[in-house]
Amino acid sequence: MNWIDAWIVEFDKGVRTVFAEAHSVRPVPGAQCPEADLNAAERRHVAALMRINHVGEVCAQALYQGQALTSRSAQLRTALAEAAHEETEHLAWTEQRIRELGGRKSLLNPFWYAGALAIGMLAGRCGDKWNLGFLAETERQVEAHLEGHQAKLPAQDRKSWAILEQMKVDEVKHADTAVRLGAAPLPEPAKRLMRLAARFMKQVAYRI
Repeated sequence: MNWIDAWIVEFDKGVRTVFAEAHSVRPVPGAQCPEADLNAAERRHVAALMRINHVGEVCAQALYQGQALTSRSAQLRTALAEAAHEETEHLAWTEQRIRELGGRKSLLNPFWYAGALAIGMLAGRCGDKWNLGFLAETERQVEAHLEGHQAKLPAQDRKSWAILEQMKVDEVKHADTAVRLGAAPLPEPAKRLMRLAARFMKQVAYRI
């Protein structure tokens, strides 16, 4: 496959991520749980939380895509492809939960995707150990973010809680894989910048 064909494939991935309905091979976590008795305000709140998580998965697809495009390591590209597959399932789970709650996806998904793709490509250009370090730190921060959202859910909403719990398990696995492949710890200023960017995304995606 020449570089033109490769970029066409990657462009198609981006269009599908942002605009198409995602599908999951694994069963949706919490599918066996009864629907919680939520009032209108609680449903809006949980839908907004799940919208944030959906945006996070859109960004994850773009990050992995950008990192893979600029990585020099076939092993790393394979690891990124495997992680992206699981993140696609997260995309499907959060999308379905938003729909069940009567919410909507973020109107800014094309913006989130483009920004994350650029960041992923930059990370890949920094070399494989830093590329892996960025992946590991991203997954650690996502794990903490998911725990925070679990605490914000109404106690009776076990369906949403189960989705976030399985997502958290997968994110830990991705971080461990990155470390095993030789991730370099990121400097603290880079970690703080990532946390600031995530905070901005969460505040905007909760509303838009």
